[in-house]
Order: sequence, then C-alpha cells, then structure tokens
Amino acid sequence: MKFKTKLYLGLGSFLIIIIILVTFLINMFDQITVKMNVVVKELSERVNLTSTIQYEITIYDRELKGLTSGPPEDLIQSFTNNMEKSRMNTNVAIESLKKMDTREQSQELIVKFAGLYDIYTEMTQQIITLKKAGMKAEYEKLLWYDLKQIRERMLQNTDLLKTLQEQEIKNELFRTRTTYNVAIKMIYIYSLIGLVIGIGMIVWLILSITKNLNHVTSVMTKVTQNHGTKLPRIRVTSKDEIGAIAEAFNGMAQALEQHAKQEIELKEEAQENSWLKTKVAEIATMYPKVDDLQTLAQMFITKITPMVGASYGVFYTQESKGDQYSLRRLAAYASDYEQFGFESFRVGEGLVGQCAAAKQTILLNQVPNDHIKIVSGTGMSSPSSIIILPAEYEGEILAVIELASFEKFSPLQQKLLYEVMSNIGSAINSIASRMQVVKLLQESQALSEELQSQSEELQVQQEELRTTHEKLEEQFEHSEQKKKELEEIKLVLEQKAQHLALSSQYKSEFLANMSHELRTPLNSLLILTHILSENEERNLTDKQLEYVRTIYSSGDDLLNLINDILDLAKVESGNLEIISEELRLQDVQVFVENQFLPIARQKGIEFTARVDPDLPKSIFTDKHRLQQILKNLLSNAFKFTEKGSVSLYIQKAGSGLTFSVKDTGIGIPEEKQEMIFESFKQADGTTSRKYGGTGLGLPISREIAQLLGGFIQVKSEVDKGSTFSLFLPSVESFPLADNRSSEIEAAAAIDEQAHHSVQSVEVNGLSVESWNSKQLKKTLLDGKKVLIVDDDMRNIFALTTALEANHMEVIFAQNGREGIDILCNNPDTDLVLMDIMMPEMDGFEAIHTIRQMPNFQKLPIIALTAKAMKQDREECINAGASDYISKPINTIQLLSLIQVWVYR
Repeated sequence: MKFKTKLYLGLGSFLIIIIILVTFLINMFDQITVKMNVVVKELSERVNLTSTIQYEITIYDRELKGLTSGPPEDLIQSFTNNMEKSRMNTNVAIESLKKMDTREQSQELIVKFAGLYDIYTEMTQQIITLKKAGMKAEYEKLLWYDLKQIRERMLQNTDLLKTLQEQEIKNELFRTRTTYNVAIKMIYIYSLIGLVIGIGMIVWLILSITKNLNHVTSVMTKVTQNHGTKLPRIRVTSKDEIGAIAEAFNGMAQALEQHAKQEIELKEEAQENSWLKTKVAEIATMYPKVDDLQTLAQMFITKITPMVGASYGVFYTQESKGDQYSLRRLAAYASDYEQFGFESFRVGEGLVGQCAAAKQTILLNQVPNDHIKIVSGTGMSSPSSIIILPAEYEGEILAVIELASFEKFSPLQQKLLYEVMSNIGSAINSIASRMQVVKLLQESQALSEELQSQSEELQVQQEELRTTHEKLEEQFEHSEQKKKELEEIKLVLEQKAQHLALSSQYKSEFLANMSHELRTPLNSLLILTHILSENEERNLTDKQLEYVRTIYSSGDDLLNLINDILDLAKVESGNLEIISEELRLQDVQVFVENQFLPIARQKGIEFTARVDPDLPKSIFTDKHRLQQILKNLLSNAFKFTEKGSVSLYIQKAGSGLTFSVKDTGIGIPEEKQEMIFESFKQADGTTSRKYGGTGLGLPISREIAQLLGGFIQVKSEVDKGSTFSLFLPSVESFPLADNRSSEIEAAAAIDEQAHHSVQSVEVNGLSVESWNSKQLKKTLLDGKKVLIVDDDMRNIFALTTALEANHMEVIFAQNGREGIDILCNNPDTDLVLMDIMMPEMDGFEAIHTIRQMPNFQKLPIIALTAKAMKQDREECINAGASDYISKPINTIQLLSLIQVWVYR
C-alpha cells in the first residue's frame, strides 16, 4: 500500500472509529433500558410463581380435608380431581421456578421444598388409604399433626423463596440505575479517549514509516559484516513498498543460510570419515607387529581406550576347559586389581558373559556409584557410561572388551568401536593361527619323523574335531532355540496369571456388589417382618402371624445362602479372614444346645452335647468360624435324620481336639462320601431329591477347618447313620488382656442391666425377647434422637419404624452431604446410623467430614453396610465410625448396640 494511501486510510479510520464508538454507547444505553424492563418482568413472574405454589398448597389441603370429612359419593371424584390438578400446578410452578432462578440459595430451598412436597403427597395418599381401611386414629394423627407440620415447613420455604425474589427485584432496580449513570459518564469519557487515540494513530503512522525505513537500512548494512550461517532478518509486517523489500531480502537470507549450513555439514561429515578411517588404519597397522595374544590384547586395549575418550578398559579372551567355555581377563587399561574381583566369566554370566552369549553390544548410560571406581593419583570416581562389545569371527565370539568413561560415548566413538571390533576378530584368529603354526613348526623340528608316521592319524583326528565342533555349534543353536521357547512359554503363563488375577478381582467386585444389592432389600424385609411378628398392637390373627414368620424364615434362609456363597468366594480367592480368640468349650456346648434343642423337640429327636471333663476349660481359635462349622454339621445331621438321635461329643484326639457329630439318619454311600465336600454337590443331586440345600455347607466347612489348622473326616453307612469329625490342633489358650476402655465397660454395665430380665424363646425359628426386656430397652432409649443416613427409602422406613417403636425420635437424610447439613441443624442428635454405599457422598467421606467438626468428634456413629466383605469393619473404624453392623440388620442387636453407645 502506498504511503499516501496509508495516510488517507488512517485519517478515515479515525473518523469511522469515533462514529462507531458513539453509536455503540448510544446502543448500549438503549439495551440497558430494555434489559431493565425484561429483568423486572422476569422477577415479577418468579414472585407470581411462589404465590402460585402457596395458593396451590392451600387448595390441595382444602380438598384433602374435604375428601377425608366423609363427603357424598358424587363429590369424592371432584375432590380427587382438584387435588391432582393442584399437585400438577404445583409441580409445574416448582420446575419453572427452578429453571428461572439458578441461584445456589434458591436452588437449595427449591430442592428442600420438592423433597417436603414429595413426602407431603405420599402422606396424603397414605391418609386416603388409611381412611379407606377404616383406621381412623392413624389417619387423623397423620392429617392433623404430621401433615400439618410438613405443610407449615413448606409454607416457610415458599415465604423464604418469595422474599428472595422480591429482594432480587429491588437489587436489580438499584443495579440498573447505577449502570445508567455510569453509561452517561462513559459516553463522554469514550468520546474523549477516541479523539486522543485518533490523533495518536496519525502520529504513530508517520513515525512507523520513518522507523521501518531506518530499520531496513540498518539490517542491510549488517549483512556485509556477517559471513556466518545466521543472517539478520527485516521484521516489517506492513504490505507497502518497505514490506515487499523486506520479504525479498528475507528470502535471499534464508537461501544463503541453507547453503552455508549444507557446506558446514558436508565438511563435518568429511572430517568425521577422515578421522574414523585414520583411527581404524592406525589400529590395523599394529596387528602385523604382534606375535601373541597377550601382546595384542595389551596393545589393543591401551590404544583404543584413550582413542574413544574412555578412562578404563578390560580385554577378555575366550578359553575352553573341556566342554565349558569362559572369558578370561587377558589385559587391562587403568584397572584396579584390588577392587576388581572377577578374573573370568562363563558364557551368559554377568554382562560380559551375556554379551558373548547374545553376540550383541551392551551400553550402560546410568552406572551406579558403587559399581566400579576409576583411580588416579588425586582420587577415584565412578564412570557414567560403560560399553561392552564382542569380537566375532565366522560366527564365533573370540573376545570381549569392556570400556568405561566419565562421559557418554558419542555416536562417532561407537561407530569407531564397531569398526575395530569387526577387524580384531580376524586379527585374533590370525595371531592364534600363527601361534599355532609356530608351535607346530617347533614341534615339527623335534618330532618330524613321528609326525610323518602319524600324519594320517592327525588328519583323522582333525576331521573328528571339526565334526565335534559342528555338533557343538548345532547343540548351542538348539539350546538357544529351547531358551526362546521357554521364554515364550513363560510369557504366556504370565499373561494367563494376569488374566486369572483380573478375573478374580472382577469376581470379588461382582460378589461385593451383589451382596449389597441383595442385602439392601433383605434388610427392610427382615426388620419389618420382625416388627410384625411381635404384634404389639394385637391386631394380627394367628394365621397372619404364621405368614409373617414364614416370610421371615424365607428371608433368613436367603441371607444364609448369600453368606455361604460369599464365604465360598472368599475361600477360593484366599480372602477368608481368621481371627483367633479365647473360647470356652462350655460356651460351645451352650451355643449348640440353644440352636438345636428347639429343632430336636420339634422333630422328636434326642439331642445331646457333651464335653470331655479332661479337656482344658478353653482353647484359642476363631469362635465364629468354629461355630459356623458345627452349625453346618449339626444342621445336616438334623436334616437327614427322621428318627433316633443326634449328638455332639468334644474329646481329646492325640495332641488335638475332636468335635464329633453323630446321627442315626439315612447315611451316605461310600462312593459319594468324597463328592459331598465339592461345591454345589450332594449325595442325591437329582431334581426329585427328598432333601434340599445348595451343597455349599460341607465344602465351606472343610476349607475353614483347613484354615484353622485342622480337617474333617466322615464315616457313614447307608440307613445306619453318619459321623462327621472335626479335628483341630490343641492351641493353648491364655487370659485375654484386661485393657478395655472405660467407654466399653460402662456400656457393658448398661447392657447387662438391659438383658437382666431377658428370656429368649424359639417360635418357628424366630427369637423373641420377653416383655420385661423390651420395656427396659424402651425406657433406656426413650426420647433419644437418631439420624439415619441411607439412600434407600425402604431401609429408612424400616429402621424408622423399628426405632420409633422404641420411643426414639428419628430424622433422616438420603446421602452423606444432606446428612451433614441435617446434623448441623440438629446438634442435639444422640447417634448417627450411617450407610456406606451412597451416591454423591458415600459413608466413608461423610464420617470423615463429621469427625473434622469439633462439636461431633465424640458423637456415636454406627456404620451400616450390605457388602459384608473382608476388612469392611477396619475400613469403617479407620474412617472414624464408632462401631459397625452389617445388613440385614438384626433389630435386637441394633437396639443393644445403640444402647451401648448412647450410654457409653
């Protein structure tokens, strides 16, 4: 672009900028006015939405009361339709307000209102259902107390929302007025700035033209003074005459630089080739002067070591002893014999032997400090690089050299080493041949006559040696092939092991997730059926109680099946944990009698449990796993015994103990006595078998027995009965350390008081506490506030029902983050029941966060989990939980645990 054109364009651009700037500011002022009207309209609509929500709640409540007041049949549908219409209008208003008001505070209030409104609608449905069922007291309590409380909380939320919207209108009007005043000032300021900028642009254009001309002149002047590969450039970005000159000059400079660089590279390459040929020739000229390998090795290592910049060198030559080949140290450069402990290496031994075996160069660029020291008169230091090269002749390794340097070997130095090493093999072979010839000539002078007579024999021997040498080469190649095959097999086995480990990991994760998914619904089922079985309100018939007990029994059987499958998976993966403790044998007898005497009475079978009086009072073993084995063995005995007797006898057996379970049942055929210890196998495995079961009890029992250090044997005859014997080593027990914390001692005292009047009876497989114990627990837990944090509403409902039946106050949350908020709003909470697997924030993170709060560092927190995998308890305790209980939850156990920690 011409200079004159540039000046005209600069002035025109200045005028256009001023016009655009003024237009933009006027337009901005208009937009502020429009935006203010839109914002006010939107905020007014949000206020109307909050008013609509309040109005629809009032309509919904009015129609509900009308529906529950016993209206005529022709008005019931009208009330129902009005309620549904009000609910839909409320939901639409909530969603609209949620989209329009995205502020965090408003979103929290909307989410909280939506949760309360869901509970409100669910309670109305429950009221209608109770009304239809004729339960007047229940639905009136929900209608006039619980529902009223929730409605008041919802109205409080909507009042807060409405207040927030009204405040936002005031704030927006204030901000708009302020923006309007600022815009007026900006119009004047920007106009002044635009004028200053325009004048500056004109001055800058004039100066830049002069500056570019001066810059071009100075750069061209420097070119005549520069003869290197880096020429100066003219950095002018304008598209005028000066820009065209700059582009032409820069193109010429680039071409000159490339030409100069190519000349330098060719010169350096020629110098390197000349140096390489000179050094190779220098090394080669010394070979004819050498008559023996010792001299050759010393001359070579002395010459080549400093030539490649190394400071240390060793020359190894091959020698054989019988069928064994080795590399012997023959010469060295700057070698320290005191610190060097290896005079020879077998082929494949160390890096020197590996170099000969692989026939490949080994280069080390990261040498440990304690590998080797290079010694001089002023001290010693470790090298930074080591190279080991083989000398080969016709496929045979004749020598190996090892060089060490303080600097890394350059590519040119490595190339020189490869060149000379390719020639040294021929030189070694030639010298060895000459030495052999000299030796033979010397021997020929003394034994010429004998050699003549034995020449034919020597020729035969030479042929045999050649044949032997060929066989050795074939054997070596065969061994190399075998080695490669073994390495391939090893790689395949490692891949298989990785696949198996990954499969085991997936299996464990699958079982953990399945445990959680199965135990979660079982938890609410068992808790609610247990509450129904107590029939505290006396409103269930005997037939209904029998149904409830059947449901409970089925759920308990399913839980036992889940536990058996998990135990089997833990055994197979090696994750089954054994926790040894002191166990009194008398407690074992009491355990089996409490478990199986009711079953024996029900089936009309005689049952006895005896302990040999000569046995010690207690042993040291895993109490839970021993009880599991005995329970499995006795359960099988009672299952397969229709009449007669079942007995358990604990006695000495050599240096150990024997737990013998004997029955008079159907017996087991001899050919199937080993099969019953396989997973999912039974003596009668047909679909028409008389006795049920999964076939997991005995396999799990045998694996647990092995983990306890013992084993299980069986003796049986068909129609005469069976005897299963558990053998355990006699582990001498010792007194347990009396170092319980004061909290546990205090809790134990309360728990003892609570269980003082407990009498357990067995009714169709359900353990039911006596009335006195229940009353005592209700008295102890009356008025205690418990926070339940669980993402499953079924569990929340079941636990709430159980706890409120014991006169406790229950609050709940559906994830960890919500639980923390509710806990902060209820600092008088006595205890927290925390589920572990939850979305958004799981139980571990929630417990850890609570423990960081000074007010809740000592708050009892009981962790709930349905995974039931190894180390779950340790993970919960480490996260900060006070205690741990697995799902499905035993209501009596949970109440006792709450009682312990509330009164710790």
